Amino acid sequence: MTNIPETGRTPRVQIRLVVIQILVLSLLGTLGGRLWYLQIREGDQYAKEASGNHVQQVVEPAVRGSILDARGVPLADNETRLVVSASRTDLLKQKDDGKSVLAKLAGVLGMAPAEVMQKVRLCDAETPQPCWNGSPYQPIPITDEATPKQALQIRERAEDFPGITAEPEAVRRYPSPGKANTAQVLGYLSPVTDEEITKAQDTDSPFLRSDQVGRSGLERQYDKELRGKAGVTRYEVDNLGRVIGQAEATPAEPGSNLVTSLDARVQRVAEFELNAAMKEARRQHDRNTGTNYKADAGAVVVMEARTGRIVAMASNPTYDPNTWVGGISAKDYKKLTGKSSNYPLLNRAIQGQAAPGSIFKVVSTAAAVQAGYDFDGRYECSSSYSVGGQVFKNFESQNHGAIDLGRALEVSCDTVYYRLAHAQWQKDGGINPKKTPNDWFFKAAHQFGLGKETGIDLPNEVSGRVPDRQWKQEYWEANKDAWCKTGKKDGSYVEKIAYENCLEGNKMRAGDEINYSIGQGDTLVTPIQMATIYAAIANGGTLYDPTVGKAIVSPDGKKVTEIAPKSHGKLPVTRQTLAQMDDALAGVATRGTAAWRFGGWPQDKIEMHAKTGTAEVYGKQTTSWFATYTKDYSIVMTISQGGTGSGASGPAVRNIYDALYGVSDDGTINPKNALLPTPQKALPKIKTDGTITSPKVSKDPAKEQQNSQKATPSGSPSPNGTAPAATVASPEADNRDTRRRRRRRRGRGSRRTCT
Repeated sequence: MTNIPETGRTPRVQIRLVVIQILVLSLLGTLGGRLWYLQIREGDQYAKEASGNHVQQVVEPAVRGSILDARGVPLADNETRLVVSASRTDLLKQKDDGKSVLAKLAGVLGMAPAEVMQKVRLCDAETPQPCWNGSPYQPIPITDEATPKQALQIRERAEDFPGITAEPEAVRRYPSPGKANTAQVLGYLSPVTDEEITKAQDTDSPFLRSDQVGRSGLERQYDKELRGKAGVTRYEVDNLGRVIGQAEATPAEPGSNLVTSLDARVQRVAEFELNAAMKEARRQHDRNTGTNYKADAGAVVVMEARTGRIVAMASNPTYDPNTWVGGISAKDYKKLTGKSSNYPLLNRAIQGQAAPGSIFKVVSTAAAVQAGYDFDGRYECSSSYSVGGQVFKNFESQNHGAIDLGRALEVSCDTVYYRLAHAQWQKDGGINPKKTPNDWFFKAAHQFGLGKETGIDLPNEVSGRVPDRQWKQEYWEANKDAWCKTGKKDGSYVEKIAYENCLEGNKMRAGDEINYSIGQGDTLVTPIQMATIYAAIANGGTLYDPTVGKAIVSPDGKKVTEIAPKSHGKLPVTRQTLAQMDDALAGVATRGTAAWRFGGWPQDKIEMHAKTGTAEVYGKQTTSWFATYTKDYSIVMTISQGGTGSGASGPAVRNIYDALYGVSDDGTINPKNALLPTPQKALPKIKTDGTITSPKVSKDPAKEQQNSQKATPSGSPSPNGTAPAATVASPEADNRDTRRRRRRRRGRGSRRTCT
């Protein structure tokens, strides 16, 4: 007999086998469940990720559309250049993060190593410009001005320049035809940021990391149309990165072209004349300060009166937009943004705000008529006007006696408007107004479109300011604590003003409304606002949204989308009042404050209308304003700290009109010399392949116009036999619209007196 069981298994062995079987089954169950989870439930997601791991995409940037003037002349286009770029991803693989590579690259390119290092660093809150604000995975352009020799050095010694490429690329170009700079209107480009990519990813115009986007001007306003759509080719690669096939390819779609209403020739003349006027103003002595005028900034707008389209828009100081192409250097960035630069990136035609001075009187005239005053009534134009012991003087105590509102515009009589504004202030309840004051003068300004944007198709337009009761209350609430803290009843001038404002800065005082009536005080306007207003007077009362864009043309030329003029309101005047104001403004050019600048103008053939303005700003020299129009155009120019209206800006505006109509200094009209005697209506010719025919622009239209405008000798008859339209007055005649700063002034900002 034996004690061994027949099965050969003890109970202990059986237990162990059962445990092992359970463990095996558990492991198989776990593995099966995991396989189900990966392959069934999450299979699509992991398949997609796995596919992505084996697909690489190559982006082909789209060719950006051109920006053209009204005749088809390119203001912004593209050219092929050798672009040297650096890949941060590859550079960071180096032991020294690529510093030695960038140093060698700087030597080849003839650049300072520090400048190259700055170009590849990433922008953040603590990193000043210049820096790279695009994607860190995108090749960063170092220069777009590499020579073929430099590019060849880099490519032949690729092992010495890991992460560095030198390839021909289409880059933006601002050709400045005929020396027409047009910088602030055109704007500039820079790389798209990660934030912008995220924000636009679910829109109908998403960004790629290779995109360049408009940062200001037309480049920004019409970025979507100009940018086009980049092409993307996706390649299948193995785990070693070798291409094994092409997955798909989307061809690049070039951007559309933007046809503008600008004329490159007129733009050049406007820029030239503005700059020349500012230079001349700096040579003139300011008797109030004992120094020459600073003339530190200025702007001019040339607008079609019947459509609101912009023919020219210049801002000074200016800059070269090509500076931004290929990345901006630290030196150039400082020039454009430093405290001493006077901020040339600002478009002062739509972003420069100043008190308008007497060109505002067209608004006050309309307000007076709305309030019930007869345009042809008699109003005393005395040498001064007293309110509460404060004397408000007319310019150099000029006394014109009893005159109507038309004559008040012609000679720019301040005291007529002082009286009207003060009377309305009293009717509204004075310092303690009635519950619903009429506020005719403030309402008229809003109806003229002031205090809000004009709607021009350029970004970052400012609204100006109408200092009505609501604004005064809000301003007082925001500044009361500071005024009460610094104000002193018997302190300095500034401390006294702060003390008064602390007590009653929210109340409309007589002096506030008096100063406001002649475009002083806290009133702020922009050149584009005033050009829009004077264009509306010219066209019969329609306030148009100013526009620079005229049409969007598809790359193949088959689709043309015109940008039609739009209106945002009508002037608050009757036809009769408008006609009376029109006659008065013609009188300004023939016998009023602007007559000495329009001597010999062919008024019988091209009726000229004008208004001069000289605004005072506390702590600064006077601001020059000159607002004009014909049946075709409205032109407004302003020069900060430039002096009187027609004294500083008048000659430049006259020269722009001479260029438009081909008028010589003696009044002769030569059609051959006229740049644009009537506004350009037709679009440029578009060929079947989508290209646009553009005429040639001379080397410098402004210099040519100078030669063509030479007058006949003094005293000689005009070749066409026409007599001068007005007797040329002495320069002092211009100053009738100027208020001397010698008299006492109270208030803040540009206000002269407050009672």
